[in-house]
Amino acid sequence: MILKILKRLALILLIIFTTDTAYAVKLKIATLSPEGSMWMEKMRMGASEVSKKTDNRVIFKFYPGGVMGNDKTILRKIRIGQLHGGAVVAGSLSQFFPANQIYAQPLKFKNLEEVSYVRQYMDQYIIDGLDKAGFVTFGLMGGGFAYIMSQNPIETIEDLRRQKVWIPDNDKISQDSIKAFGITPIPLPIADVRTSLQSGLINTVATSPVGAVVLQWHTQIKYVTNVPLIYLHAVLAINKKSFLKIAQSDREIVTQVMTRALRQIDIKNREDNIKAIQTLKNRGITFITPSQNALDDWYEVGRNAARKMVDSGILPQDVVDQLDALLTDFHLKAHIKNDQ
Repeated sequence: MILKILKRLALILLIIFTTDTAYAVKLKIATLSPEGSMWMEKMRMGASEVSKKTDNRVIFKFYPGGVMGNDKTILRKIRIGQLHGGAVVAGSLSQFFPANQIYAQPLKFKNLEEVSYVRQYMDQYIIDGLDKAGFVTFGLMGGGFAYIMSQNPIETIEDLRRQKVWIPDNDKISQDSIKAFGITPIPLPIADVRTSLQSGLINTVATSPVGAVVLQWHTQIKYVTNVPLIYLHAVLAINKKSFLKIAQSDREIVTQVMTRALRQIDIKNREDNIKAIQTLKNRGITFITPSQNALDDWYEVGRNAARKMVDSGILPQDVVDQLDALLTDFHLKAHIKNDQ
């Protein structure tokens, strides 16, 4: 009798531990994006779809609003296994794959049409590079252009050098890039920027219009220098070892669903940045367009900064050449189209 009971118990345990639910994986994801934001809405919708399509074998648990700390802290917690991933800005991952900053060459792009054309061909380079560095991503989420936003008018580089300029504390590449403008930036966590603007510790930031509005930095600035400084992007990066614990068929579902969700964020970000520019103008913030001589100086310093990124080994020369060739190709096609 006891033997039969033990056999039945063994059979029950065998069934439990060989069913799909035995392979359930919970992915803990942190981000600075606040609860209720468009980013969180889209990622939660994607996570919900993943749960349904995998019968809860893959579950996302989000920690929004910076409750797990800034990007630097999030990455440290991923490294020790406390988290499995994060929706983070590209610069924070540069320690693992420096060339993911290929789009962050100062003043490389003049408009979003150029960016869209180049991204068709070069996004995969960044995705593959991060994969080799140990992170699975699902496409890039464009953050738009960062503009110089300040409490004092800035038209020339000399104007900029007189300001107290913030830079993210976990982005050495951006720090090095801004130093090319002859500036000693003040590194601070993103969470400290608004209060630092209020206190006067800093008076100048570089961020996207939508970033300025969402983070409420726009309440502390008076001017925007109307020159696209760098192109920003972010990724949802999941530790590759953690991702590979998911069954192959479920990994395909996660990839398909989250790639679509992040693509929606990418598209919506572009729309929201256009709206945010109008919000800044409606608030009475002045947009300053530099003179042609001043613009020439800006772009010359930008070219020098980009060269330093290559010389220091951050960006491979052949990849920079590929991007430049794509820009040339874009302008050639645009010229031909205009002549028709």
